[in-house]
Amino acid sequence: MIEIEDKIISLELFSARFCCDLKACRGICCVEGNSGAPLDPDEEELLKDEWPNYKKYMKPEGIKAVELQGFAVLDDDGDLTTPLINDAECVYSIETESGTWCAIEKAFLAGECAYHKPISCHLYPIREAKFRNGTVGLQYHRWDVCRAAEILGKTKGEPLFRTLKAPLIRRFGDDFFEQLEAAEKLLHENKYL
Repeated sequence: MIEIEDKIISLELFSARFCCDLKACRGICCVEGNSGAPLDPDEEELLKDEWPNYKKYMKPEGIKAVELQGFAVLDDDGDLTTPLINDAECVYSIETESGTWCAIEKAFLAGECAYHKPISCHLYPIREAKFRNGTVGLQYHRWDVCRAAEILGKTKGEPLFRTLKAPLIRRFGDDFFEQLEAAEKLLHENKYL
């Protein structure tokens, strides 16, 4: 573990190799799991505000689920998450020729929505743990449905934190990412990697 600002970072963010392989997994992470995607409290408002912009891409059952459950729900652990359709897939998931995808992201990439998608989805497989003292832990979350991403990541050879540069900058800013790059250099120089 290393510490940058108020964040405790697992060394696996520098050593693990990971690159989503949608051809292999077909977006199963939007369908499997025991609850929806984690949300920050402000993301519920963003989902509500951007609803007219991404709703047209959603499945009818997803729209119905949002209308019944709202834009976010509390899961069994009391955490704010995206709602689910029939306790399975995320309400914001859509089906495409290449597999399951995100209606919000589709609208964002089409230039119709200012909100990309939940930051927990964008950062995955990096997960945030928030501690009472304000410290944030960043760790690599392994999930068997992502095995193909680990294989593709090893082939590409890029460390996890570099693969997730855009979401890390979105979440924590350019300065934080530059500090990650400096930390990687020091870890190599001191033979920790």
